[in-house]
Amino acid sequence: MPDPSQSPSPSPSPRIRALPHVTDAQVRELAGVLIDCVAGGASVSFMSPLTIERACAFWQGVADSVARGERELLVAEDAEGIVGTVQLVLAQPENQPHRGEVAKMLVHRRARRQGLGAQLMQAAEQSARAHRKTLLVLDTSSPDAERLYARVGWQRVGVIPGYALLPDGEPCATTYFYRALDAETPQPSAAP
Repeated sequence: MPDPSQSPSPSPSPRIRALPHVTDAQVRELAGVLIDCVAGGASVSFMSPLTIERACAFWQGVADSVARGERELLVAEDAEGIVGTVQLVLAQPENQPHRGEVAKMLVHRRARRQGLGAQLMQAAEQSARAHRKTLLVLDTSSPDAERLYARVGWQRVGVIPGYALLPDGEPCATTYFYRALDAETPQPSAAP
């Protein structure tokens, strides 16, 4: 019988880091996160059911973009592997060198409601500053994500009704946000 005076040791917080290159194993882990989010109803460009092949093809395209320096891919990892991710799209038109786009902020359902989304957003902003970006934009169809973005300082711009479809085919609105970054000096990442 377990000793009630002994509380279980808390599992360590997920580690967030940028992937300078993406391995095949990481592509599969990222595909698992994407599949879980789509299965949970997230409108993130894919319809349900999302196959592992389609999910891996998407992440391979992201990996190729990372290799070309067009985007930064941040991941959150726990003892079981990748549980969350966010992308910072760096490649913008020549008249927008100061702007970046935050894309595909995904957290596996098993790791939600633990502050991981806020940590991923903070890491994306830190990365943007390191890349000398002063304005970030994003869009979402998730009310939970809207609350998160507002809580971490993003400004809501507006809503476009019927912009996309949920994975089940139901139309959904998309809300746009922006964040103006201050000119503070970029801080080095805690994790390599």
